[in-house]
Amino acid sequence: MKAFDDATLKQHSANIRETTLWKEFLALIKVGIVNSNAITTFTGIWLALYFSGKGFLSNIDIVLFTMIGSSLVIAGSCAINNYYDRDIDHLMERTKDRPTVTGKMNPVHALWIGIFLLTIGFMFMLMTTLTATLISLVGVVTYVFLYTMWSKRLYTINTVIGSVSGAVPPLIGWAAIDANLSVVAWVLFLIMFIWQPPHFLALAMRRTEEYRAANIPMLPVVHGFEITKRQIMVWIVCLLPLPFYLYELGTGFVILATLLNIGWIIMGIKNFKNKDQEMKWATKMFVYSINYLTILFVSMVLFTIV
Repeated sequence: MKAFDDATLKQHSANIRETTLWKEFLALIKVGIVNSNAITTFTGIWLALYFSGKGFLSNIDIVLFTMIGSSLVIAGSCAINNYYDRDIDHLMERTKDRPTVTGKMNPVHALWIGIFLLTIGFMFMLMTTLTATLISLVGVVTYVFLYTMWSKRLYTINTVIGSVSGAVPPLIGWAAIDANLSVVAWVLFLIMFIWQPPHFLALAMRRTEEYRAANIPMLPVVHGFEITKRQIMVWIVCLLPLPFYLYELGTGFVILATLLNIGWIIMGIKNFKNKDQEMKWATKMFVYSINYLTILFVSMVLFTIV
């Protein structure tokens, strides 16, 4: 009976450790970022197929190569980001439990996992088009070198620089199907590029003291909330004309996207000058930005089906 109990206990311990390793891996690659970028990549693929008149199933191999390849490239970049930022991540509440901080994963192992994922990811991307592969490379260079290793710790404009890497997934998806990037593809890029500053600046407002402790010069840390809020509103207003360049998706989409933009602006105006509500304001703007992006990109696909 005891032998049975010991065997059961060992198996249970092994299962726990296996689960923990998987969770550590998902934390290392920032699976939330990987998943959210998969949505925008797929939208780029879908719209490229739609506007070029190509079939989804007849190009399923390219679709799979692109989705797998881009996800691995993003995961690898995030792993390297975790490796590099391990000296400051322990100072921030939202990053202190990353495996490179807690010691659950050897930093060197994390670096090599990142390099391995990037290598395999680029191998998949090379099975699509050279343009898509080069755009993927631009995303990696921007995120790893220009953002993580350079601007993040030096300049308040780090958010804008990092937005380039976050904006390339729909371009990657489009280029994998059609290397001749159309106006629609670049509009998708612009939507993603302009969406990111208000999203991350709202997050920075909520985490200002953490960024200050880590000595990261985010806009609210250096210039305060008033300027940050103004910047957020300016970026949101810049989104207003973009849906009209996607008129080929139908009037319904243009109306929906415009209402989403106006709704974001109205939410921003409400309590804009109320200094006692700044944290609540930032939280609402951050949550809205997440829902905004999901609804917008999913609707792009849906309006080509209905």
